[in-house]
Amino acid sequence: MNLNKLAGICLILLSTCVSALESDSQQPIFIDSDKAEYDEKAQTSIYIGNVYATQGSIKIDADKLVVYMSDGNINKLVATGVPSKFRQLPEVGKEEIFGEGLLNTFFPDKNLLIFTKNASVWQGDAKQSSDYIEYDTKLSLLKAGESASDGKRVHSVIKPKQKANKAQ
Repeated sequence: MNLNKLAGICLILLSTCVSALESDSQQPIFIDSDKAEYDEKAQTSIYIGNVYATQGSIKIDADKLVVYMSDGNINKLVATGVPSKFRQLPEVGKEEIFGEGLLNTFFPDKNLLIFTKNASVWQGDAKQSSDYIEYDTKLSLLKAGESASDGKRVHSVIKPKQKANKAQ
């Protein structure tokens, strides 16, 4: 495989991603992995082993990352791991949002990240856990659980802010 072609694909990978930080989508993408391959006919890139991808404030850690493209545009990214991890700074001055799941799928044109299988998303002291969590990266909107989840429940933790002790 032509290494220049692979490097070019790495540079455009995730570049169409829209995130809460406007500058993220304008940043270059960097992907490190133990192994990489590109199938031009299928328009897929596969990164395997200690995969670490960054674009601005977006960071993905995975065992495997598969990128599906069409006409040079990214349709879908699928990250797997034990677990695959995601983090993003939603906006300057706010706490980072973290997420993880065994299977995480990102649809850049929809600004949608879906965490599945032992999934959790948290920001500060607030945490949601479920087998299915949707996160809108542009609006910072989270939905957890599915109506057809056969009794599986969403677990939420929201801790109140601690009051400052007044000096006496």
